[in-house]
Amino acid sequence: MTDFQDKHVLITGGTRGIGFALAKRLAGEGARVSMNYVSRTEDAQKALDEINVAGGESCIVQGDNSLPESAAAVVAQARESLGAIDMLVTAAGISIPGSADDMTWERWKTTMNINLDGSFNMIYAVKDEMIERGFGRIVTFSSIAGLRERENQVAYSASKAGIIAMTRCMAQAWARQNIRVNCVCPGLTETEMAHTLGPDVHATIMENTPLGRIGEPEELAAVARFLLSEESSFMTGQTVVASGGRVMIPG
Repeated sequence: MTDFQDKHVLITGGTRGIGFALAKRLAGEGARVSMNYVSRTEDAQKALDEINVAGGESCIVQGDNSLPESAAAVVAQARESLGAIDMLVTAAGISIPGSADDMTWERWKTTMNINLDGSFNMIYAVKDEMIERGFGRIVTFSSIAGLRERENQVAYSASKAGIIAMTRCMAQAWARQNIRVNCVCPGLTETEMAHTLGPDVHATIMENTPLGRIGEPEELAAVARFLLSEESSFMTGQTVVASGGRVMIPG
């Protein structure tokens, strides 16, 4: 038996990138995994097939979590498919880089709706059943952009800083109900989102990263797995940074 045997884990952004790397790993350790996605049904089906062929138990759930009612519908469908939700990971996110001078209200709201509101809505859609059962494990995803200044990522950095603060508040609120809430702060990782930045930016980032490279999705998934597991049983409200050391470098 493992910490994930017969546990139901719901992962937003679960069909691609870090979310999918985590889904595969937890399914391989006996978890029932619901993978939430927004619009790319063909990609989601491929992700589902890959896990099921490997012998895991999983489902895909379509839905935009930027509104409370949509998040509640995602949770209801996941619960109907695979049972009560024991663990939640909010790995979905968006980045729209651009000059601070050119920031628009529409870009700001789109980023906040997906990154911050989406995480909030999903957590509030599962927290009551976790409180009632006296068990819950939640991992949010922020970014080192939420810890350091990023002049070309005003909305993204603000949304990710908000996730860190939200995580701490929720961890304090529900600790006595045996609900642990922790946050992962990745540096640049080899995902589709990373390629919203150009190759020159990638080269500069790697040059300024002590380990000299960007992260792999499986490396970040390992951090999230640790925070979900009982290996981190005395941790809540924490922000764990995995950035190849880049967070130590100014700017």
